Amino acid sequence: MNFLRYICVIKSKNMYRFILICLLFIFPITIWGQTGKSSFDYLLLPQSARSAALGGNNISVIENDVSLIYDNPAFLGTEMDLTFNASYMAYVADIGIGNVAFAKALGERSAIGIGALYSNYGKMQETLEGNVIVGDLNANDFCGSIFFSHDLTDKIRGGVTGKFFYSNYHHNTAIGLGVDLGLSYYNSDKEFSFGLVGKNIGRQIKAYEDELADLPWDIQFGFTKKLAQAPIRFSLTAVHLKQWKFDNYNGEEDSFMKTLGKHLIIGLDFIPNDNFWIGLGYNIKRGSDMSLEEGNKLGGFSAGAGLRVKAFSFGCSVGKYNVSATSFMFSVSTSFAEMKL
Repeated sequence: MNFLRYICVIKSKNMYRFILICLLFIFPITIWGQTGKSSFDYLLLPQSARSAALGGNNISVIENDVSLIYDNPAFLGTEMDLTFNASYMAYVADIGIGNVAFAKALGERSAIGIGALYSNYGKMQETLEGNVIVGDLNANDFCGSIFFSHDLTDKIRGGVTGKFFYSNYHHNTAIGLGVDLGLSYYNSDKEFSFGLVGKNIGRQIKAYEDELADLPWDIQFGFTKKLAQAPIRFSLTAVHLKQWKFDNYNGEEDSFMKTLGKHLIIGLDFIPNDNFWIGLGYNIKRGSDMSLEEGNKLGGFSAGAGLRVKAFSFGCSVGKYNVSATSFMFSVSTSFAEMKL
């Protein structure tokens, strides 16, 4: 962990405290009994149009985009004061997933934010034995979040997210609590950044039935670098760092290089100016999981673009997160501070 070795030499009491918290929550997390089946798996889907375009997950790209705090709470900052974002994904069939986020500066080095994520699975018919239809039923998920960040140094920022989960599947409900812990480093002179995040650390406190399940927790690390002579940034994100091997549908064991590849997400964005961007991404594991003999040739790939007009920013992305459909995501954000209301 060269990242931790580097930041630990900096003489900052606040940083020492934050890193200690990260170590306590992220690395010895096995004491939480995270070996069971996870719940609230909708959290694995992208929640920002920009990160969705860059492969579905990015914890290192530095932008004044409040929707990115769902990927890494250390992205939150005073530069996002009074910024609001709303995003919506048309997932599969009539399943829709939306979220909102709002940020407020706290002094010169801290910021706070609130957010809500909602997933609706549409109406389904409730059917008894003998194909007797008795009516309709609904299923939905909700996640409420509180974000906090603090500039530990001029280049390093720490962030934390507290999460409350609620699921209602007709007569079955579940409740959970969790946190995200993040660090972000940004060197503006070299236009280089990297991040470290522990996501969805926690578990259910009320189960659908009898057995409590874990959240889909993960440890992620990534970096982003802008090319010196071109308006292009390259991002590499390592995910699923809590495990090494993956189970395959065919029962075969992957080679070392194939296993390594499944931990990586590649992102590339073209940013000619501050008001326009185009992003491309490839999630290697998703592409491998969705590979079939026929069809799904674009599984794992994603793309998107964004435009800023005065105090408003718009973004959209397209990706395939399920073999049965292509998903579209849209977002709009505005800065009330810039609008000078």
